[in-house]
Amino acid sequence: MFGQELNAETYAICRSDMMLKGQDASHIAYGNSFSEDNHPGHRFDYLLANPPFGVEWKKVQDEVRGEHETRGFDGRFGAGLPRINDGSFLFLQHMISKMKSPEEGGSRVAIVFNASPLFTGGAESGESEIRRWIIENDWLEAVVALPDQLFYNTGISTYFWIVANRKDPARRGKVQLVDARQYFTRMRRSLGEKRKEISATQIDEITRLYGAFEEGERVKVLPKEAFGFMRITVERPLRLRWEISDETIGAVEAAKPVRKLDDEEREALRAALDERRGMSFTEEKHMTQALGEALRDLDLPKPVWKAICAGLAARDEEAPIFTNGKGDPKPDRELRDNENVPLPSEPITYDENLAGRVGSLTYRSAIDDYLRDEVLPYVPHAWVDYEKTKIGYEIPLTRHFYKYVPPRPLEEIDQEIEALEEDIKRLLEEVTR
Repeated sequence: MFGQELNAETYAICRSDMMLKGQDASHIAYGNSFSEDNHPGHRFDYLLANPPFGVEWKKVQDEVRGEHETRGFDGRFGAGLPRINDGSFLFLQHMISKMKSPEEGGSRVAIVFNASPLFTGGAESGESEIRRWIIENDWLEAVVALPDQLFYNTGISTYFWIVANRKDPARRGKVQLVDARQYFTRMRRSLGEKRKEISATQIDEITRLYGAFEEGERVKVLPKEAFGFMRITVERPLRLRWEISDETIGAVEAAKPVRKLDDEEREALRAALDERRGMSFTEEKHMTQALGEALRDLDLPKPVWKAICAGLAARDEEAPIFTNGKGDPKPDRELRDNENVPLPSEPITYDENLAGRVGSLTYRSAIDDYLRDEVLPYVPHAWVDYEKTKIGYEIPLTRHFYKYVPPRPLEEIDQEIEALEEDIKRLLEEVTR
């Protein structure tokens, strides 16, 4: 048995326990696992951890970032770094670095997490990249959802991940999800936040569900590609007209470059706009020509003209599409949208060169199919900016076990409301009698 512990009291108790059980207490190291790997070069058959949830790693960020940036995958944190306020994935990466190679027999890891590592972080964030690294290397064997209120210090729901580089042939390329949230018994007396426990019989049943590896009400078996998605950017063409109205004149006067003009210049600009109130233009040059005649003597700087154009602009679906010098439509930033497109169902292996995979023909085809079926029927002129496509990974466990419960019939709700009204009326009559 080997281990490492940061808390001095827990460290001392652990070493005492090791001595009582005839183990070598020197195998338990003291220190921060993130910044001080006190078992360098060691590899283990099994690794278990129940790390603190949401632990901040700000105090050791220099050491962790240094290892990530200088050593890459030769160190422990090559796949990525999570948010500074949650070091859960640092613990898991540290444990994975301690696994034996498959040629040496491989290793198995079990770690307890809260829900955050399942889905926190968008595509290509640190968390998403770590999930991608684990899943595409086919190390994630199972995720088991446990009941809430199992731990003394917190009542939140917990999950344990099983990570292995020696999967059985039947499990290769697949990830098992087990819903064990209803397997608990209530304690007679709570201990802090701990109000539930899992009985020995229930542990046997959860173990059976995991070992059987069969689809069912409590078990889902999915290909590892099912957890990946492409975050695409959907653009829509810029369509503008320029109108001079009370609203747009107010927008022009509120612009910072306009506010910097002196009183005489602002009054001249306001007069020119008032004289043309109600006018509308479909092209920017026509608008600037109309105003330029009245403002020629002011010699307004470019930032002011830019602010005037922006303030008088209004989106109009009927207006002509703006194009660039090549004739391509210009995107409207305010109409820009993002969609998640499932990854194609093809075998995936981990590749550090992410950009190369995003541009593959298979991925492009999947994006085109999604655009055709889910976007263009509603916004015909939309297109995808393929350069902005990102790949992400998440494990939406609760979504896979969601069961639709239809709302109660309106007649039943009406009857309940009428009964409550009768009860209130009766109680009022008793009070006022």
